[in-house]
Amino acid sequence: MIPDEVVEQVRDAADIVQIVGDYVNLKRAGADFRGPCPFHQGTHRNFSVSPRKRMYYCFVCHEGGDVFRFLQKRLGVEWPQAVKMVGDKSGIEVREIDSRREGPDPREPLWEVNATAAAYFQKILWDDPLGAQARDYLTKRDLTKEVAEQFGVGFAPREIGLLRNYMATLGFDEQRLVAAGLLISGEEGSESRPRFRGRLMFPILDPMGRNIGFGGRVIGQGEPKYLNSPESAAFSKGRTLYGLNWAKNDVRREDHVLVVEGYFDVVRLISAGFTTVVAPMGTALTDNQSAALRKLTKNVFLLYDSDKAGLQATFRSGDELLRQGASVRIVTLPEGDDPDTFVKKNGAAALTARMRDAIDVFERKIQLLERAGMFAELHKKRRALDRLLPTIRAAADQITRDLYLARASE
Repeated sequence: MIPDEVVEQVRDAADIVQIVGDYVNLKRAGADFRGPCPFHQGTHRNFSVSPRKRMYYCFVCHEGGDVFRFLQKRLGVEWPQAVKMVGDKSGIEVREIDSRREGPDPREPLWEVNATAAAYFQKILWDDPLGAQARDYLTKRDLTKEVAEQFGVGFAPREIGLLRNYMATLGFDEQRLVAAGLLISGEEGSESRPRFRGRLMFPILDPMGRNIGFGGRVIGQGEPKYLNSPESAAFSKGRTLYGLNWAKNDVRREDHVLVVEGYFDVVRLISAGFTTVVAPMGTALTDNQSAALRKLTKNVFLLYDSDKAGLQATFRSGDELLRQGASVRIVTLPEGDDPDTFVKKNGAAALTARMRDAIDVFERKIQLLERAGMFAELHKKRRALDRLLPTIRAAADQITRDLYLARASE
C-alpha cells in the first residue's frame, strides 16, 4: 500500500504536460495544452491537459482524470504501478508499506467502478437523447458545456436497467455496483435499481484525485434535491470536501480557503478564477472536514446562503473551525443571492471585494443580534449572551477567546 502523503507528493511533483506529452503531441492553447485523444484515436485536438488542475480530459470520449489514471488507461497498468512510474519520472522513490489489511486495498475496485460510471453519465448527458433535459437545465443555469465537461458533470437517466446493463458489458458485476452505492439491492426476488435517477451527476474526488462517489442534483421536481453516495469503503460524507482535490495546493500557497454550500457554487467560482474553493457534503462543516482544512491553512472564509438554514450552518461551521484554531471570517451577499448567482450577475471582482469586507464570525453574530434588537432590553441581552457563549467557548485560541469576551461585555 502506498501512503496517501507519498501519492500527494508524487502528484505535486509530476509535470503532467511532460508525462502525457510522451504519448500525445500537445500544443499550448491558452493556459492548457491540446492534442489528439490517445484513447479513441482521435485526429482533432479535442484532448485537453490542464497544468493548473493537474488533470486531462477528452471532450469527445469523455475520458479524464489525473496523471496516474492516464498511465493506467494508456499502458494498462495497475494504480500502484502508475504511481511508481510517475515517481520515477519525477525523481521520487515510491515504496509500498505493509498494510494491516490482508490483500489489495478494498477501495480500489470502488474507485474503478465509480470512474467508469462517471464516464457513462457524461456520455448520457452529452451524446444521448436521454440527456436533453439535463442539457437544457445547464443552459438555464448558464453553465457552458466546456466548463461542465472539465468538472466531469454527467446525467443519470431515469430508466432502471441502463446503468446495470452497460456496466455488465464492461465486466462490472452487480455486487460491485451495490458496494459503490450506484445500485440499491432489491427485495428478495426483485431486481436492484439505480440509486441515482434523473439527476445531474457531480463526480466526487478525494484529495488524491480518485473517484470516491457522486453528488446528484434532481432535474425537475423531486426530493431530495441533492443526493450523495452512501457511506462505503471509499466514501465518507463527513470526511469529504468537494473540490479539495483541485484547491489544496492553492489553499496552501495563498493561505486561505473559501467554503461554500454546493457543487454549483464550487464549479462557478473555480471557472471564474477562484482556486481555493471547497464545499462540504452537507451544509455545515464536520469536525473532520474542519480539521482537514486547518492542516492546509488557518484562514477560512465562509460564504453560505443568507437564509435561515444558511445562517445556522454558518455559525455551526464557524464554531467547529474555531475549535480547530482557525481564524474565521464571514462573507455576506445581498439577500436572495448565492455565490453562483452573485458571480453570474456581478462578476469575480465583485466577489473579491466582498471577501475583502468579510468580518469575523463572532462580530457577524453580534451584528445580526443588534439588528434584531437583542441588546435593547435586559432580558433580551441575556438571550443574546446565550447565543454568543457557544462561539466564545469554541475558540481554541486563548487570545481570541479573551477578545470575544471583551467584545461581548461592551
